[in-house]
Amino acid sequence: MLSLVGSKVVKRAYRYRFYPPPDQADQLAKTFGCVRYVYNRALAERHRAWFQQQHRVTQAETDRMLTGWKRDPETLWLAEPSKGPLQATLRHLQTAYVNFWEKRARYPTFKKKGRTVDSATYFRNCFTYRDGMLKLAKQDQPLDIVWSRPLPDGAVPSQVTVSRNSRGQYHLSILVEDTATTLPVSAAQVGIDAGITSLLALSTGEKIVNPKHEKRDRKRLARARQELSRKARGSANRAKARARVARIHGRIADRRRDYLHTLSTRIIRENQTVVIEDLAVRNMVRNHSLARSISDAAWSELRRMLEYKAAWYGRTVIAVDRFYPSSKTCSACGLIVAKLPLNIREWTCRCGAHHDRDVNAAINILAAGLAVAACGDGVRPPRS
Repeated sequence: MLSLVGSKVVKRAYRYRFYPPPDQADQLAKTFGCVRYVYNRALAERHRAWFQQQHRVTQAETDRMLTGWKRDPETLWLAEPSKGPLQATLRHLQTAYVNFWEKRARYPTFKKKGRTVDSATYFRNCFTYRDGMLKLAKQDQPLDIVWSRPLPDGAVPSQVTVSRNSRGQYHLSILVEDTATTLPVSAAQVGIDAGITSLLALSTGEKIVNPKHEKRDRKRLARARQELSRKARGSANRAKARARVARIHGRIADRRRDYLHTLSTRIIRENQTVVIEDLAVRNMVRNHSLARSISDAAWSELRRMLEYKAAWYGRTVIAVDRFYPSSKTCSACGLIVAKLPLNIREWTCRCGAHHDRDVNAAINILAAGLAVAACGDGVRPPRS
């Protein structure tokens, strides 16, 4: 039985491709460079102040530092781009420190030219949006945006982020407030066991194929890397070879992202409750035999998508403790077998029940998630 519920306001980012002319591209390149310089210098100042003086530098102090850097004769060029991206990168640095202090991320690292995605964030007072035209501060003409999908009716952008990836492609992310209509309440529930042979095994018995995006282009990628290794460092041919490698990586990432979006949307739409394992992917990739396959499966990204889409549409995502023996537990009688090597994909319990290893694990994950959610014990909270 389905019952309709209301809607709520959420923040969404809409991503588009745009094509800047040479003068805009040059101005954006200067902005990216200034953003990277300010981030690195602020990080160095905060690092030095703590390890030499045991003083924790605040964001307000870095803002005052930025004002001084703009007036310094050696760094007067910091005043050329808009002030918004420079202030935004100090906020991003503060967020990185907060995530580190709360043990959600590692210690902030320096941004390296050519190694990190160039980006700049503009707040509401640093751009204008009118009649489908968006113009950034200190630019004479609006951006040539490919509107692959329209913004919500009446949406007013509160923040835009421009970025340039290693393939030389420019993207624009527009943050707006949108109304998310909560999906009808459903009685469907599903447990999910992540894997490599099959990307996901569902408690319904369905197995979702693993497309193995990286494996499809592995030979092409290896050939491109080999050609890159043969080019002289600093040469134009090496830059072209590096761009070819980046294009292959980009195609793999685009296919993976599209597949995960389609899959996560389907799971959220069909089920009211989704139960997953709290996998320690960072530890699992230390297994060099499986690291490439685990990274290609992108379990962490799938979990992130499931969690934020569940929050949008009124669904529930439950994470079961990673140490729960879901594969070794018989979903029929509850017996836990002593050993179950990875090469055993099917097994028969002494009660007579025959199990597919992955589907059995998904059934147990669903049961454990529902049980511990009812009593509030043993479930790790979502990352959000």
